[in-house]
Amino acid sequence: IDDLAKVDYSLNSLPAVFQPFIDLDLKGIVYPAGNCSDPPYVAAPFTIPDQSDSMLYLAFSEYFFQTSSFAYYTAGAFNITIAEETCSYFNISTEIFGSIIPEVAKYSVTPYPVMLKLTATEIPIISLEQDSFTVEIQGSMEVFAVLPDSTPQSLFTMNIAANTSIALNIFDQKLMGSLCLNRLQFSLAHSNVGFFEISLLENILSYILQTEVIPSANAKLSKGFPLP
Repeated sequence: IDDLAKVDYSLNSLPAVFQPFIDLDLKGIVYPAGNCSDPPYVAAPFTIPDQSDSMLYLAFSEYFFQTSSFAYYTAGAFNITIAEETCSYFNISTEIFGSIIPEVAKYSVTPYPVMLKLTATEIPIISLEQDSFTVEIQGSMEVFAVLPDSTPQSLFTMNIAANTSIALNIFDQKLMGSLCLNRLQFSLAHSNVGFFEISLLENILSYILQTEVIPSANAKLSKGFPLP
């Protein structure tokens, strides 16, 4: 698929040949690149609805997307660093945070660039729906002030719970998706600047995720999964 994951479409059993059709049972397991250990899921059997108005029907089970989530989580794909030098539109400083949170203004009198580190703390949970699936992500976001010698100084850490949905389509023999952020919840996990109400930051953090993280994820999803 890419440098982080690979997919196994080998046959689970011999092709079942019937007069009107041929049934192929493929594995459809996604592994982290360089690691073929079995994922912590059990594939449930399923059937394709009996239809005959197309030449080919291809069905993916929830297991396929669960193993994808596990593979990319294991490979660290859900861990993202957002900084001024890596994101052209990201230009947030401690001065901006200080204008919203007085504790940050007292802690960092001199304006410094801000760096964000987002980490998935659990394997994202996949729920398959018709033409799309939802992804529940539990994670953390640590906010740093970047000092003049490039040393990051931790300001505070937040817990994040994100509900997203991915619309699916097939194009050019690839399974592609488009990510949409449905809901975000924040809570303060740790602070070096003192306690503050996290609700003060919700708008700016939601803006950062919508303008930096979601477009980056969609750029990767647009490359697609190769189909068998």
